[in-house]
Amino acid sequence: MSQISDPAGAGRWLQDPVHRAYLMENARRQLRFFDGTLRGDGGFDVLDHDGTPMPRAGQELHYTTRMVHSYVLGRAIGHPGADRMIDAGMAFLLTRHRDAQHGGYLWSVDETGVHDGLKLAYGHVFVLLAASSAKLAGHPDADRLMDDVAEVLDRHYWDEAAGLHREEFARDWQPISTYRGMNANMHSVEAMLAAFEVTGDAHWLERAGRVLEVFTDRMPRANGWRVPEHYTEDWQVDPEYAGDPMFRPAGTTPGHSLELARLLLQHWDLAGRPAGDAPERARRLVETALTDAWRVDGGLAYTLKPGGEVDIGDRYWWPVTEGIGALASLLKLEDRDGDETWYRRLWRFADARFVDHDRGGWYPELDDDGAPEGRQFTGKPDIYHALQAELYPLAPRLSRQVEGLGTL
Repeated sequence: MSQISDPAGAGRWLQDPVHRAYLMENARRQLRFFDGTLRGDGGFDVLDHDGTPMPRAGQELHYTTRMVHSYVLGRAIGHPGADRMIDAGMAFLLTRHRDAQHGGYLWSVDETGVHDGLKLAYGHVFVLLAASSAKLAGHPDADRLMDDVAEVLDRHYWDEAAGLHREEFARDWQPISTYRGMNANMHSVEAMLAAFEVTGDAHWLERAGRVLEVFTDRMPRANGWRVPEHYTEDWQVDPEYAGDPMFRPAGTTPGHSLELARLLLQHWDLAGRPAGDAPERARRLVETALTDAWRVDGGLAYTLKPGGEVDIGDRYWWPVTEGIGALASLLKLEDRDGDETWYRRLWRFADARFVDHDRGGWYPELDDDGAPEGRQFTGKPDIYHALQAELYPLAPRLSRQVEGLGTL
């Protein structure tokens, strides 16, 4: 049942106390729901829609790291027990995911040990995000984790000539493919900006800027302001590539354009808002993605063909959350009616279809009738995207959002 209501008057939702209270209550309800993920052994279960732990199939690195980051956000707004969740996630990273034999961090572990020893850039950049967030929270193991993963990223993943991260290795660091991808690089920007915010080390800001130059300037300019996902070993667009339908679908993913736009504005803000066209590029990415992907029955299509036509029309929660974050960033920068209209449209749809107002959390996907279903996702597998959609609009700035939440 929808809980959203239009605030009285003509004011903007970001400043309206009714909307802000709605965001905060949704965030608190979601944190209470995901408190139930913590197991007795310090790991995290995936929860069904009603909060029941799902059958275990290995705990994946991005799940552990995102839980740490999310509960640092929760700590910033005073969520009881946030420190307990952060402590558990940090311990699990250092004692279970960390590969004592070969170095780096294992993609998936279970009660018997290694479930999947793949070494993915995607997972390692989330370790950097977790370490950076934990350092902001004053965790005693944050520096140790950050130093370790920074060395691994530099040694195995960073391609200095390209200014981008390589993708994947076997457990013993043997190359297993020549695939290169945008997604891991996009999340490396997120992690490196977090590292810069907490350390002040310009090395992180410079590298994040190099990645953003490729994926928010060079590639979208050449592709109608859409961002190709897949690349060859020498970083040429690979239009024929189609991998895992969830993590590496063919074509372009408009939700990632929205995410890149928010990160571009964060970087620009941290860099001192230099002269240039970063705000205009962010806007082009957002407007193209929303125009291409918004379905007539609401929600955003998952993937597009290279020319912008819908390929996979499935509706997942995370592109909507990233649209909310991108539009909130644009509205903080400049008051435009069109941005306000889209911000409200996305929140009304999310409130009516994705948000579980009774139990907390968001349903991850919808069927053609707009009801929750579980073809690609089981249960409620994520707090990270939705919690940021609820909390980032409340933070006053384009950057240093976690610190900003502590002032509310």
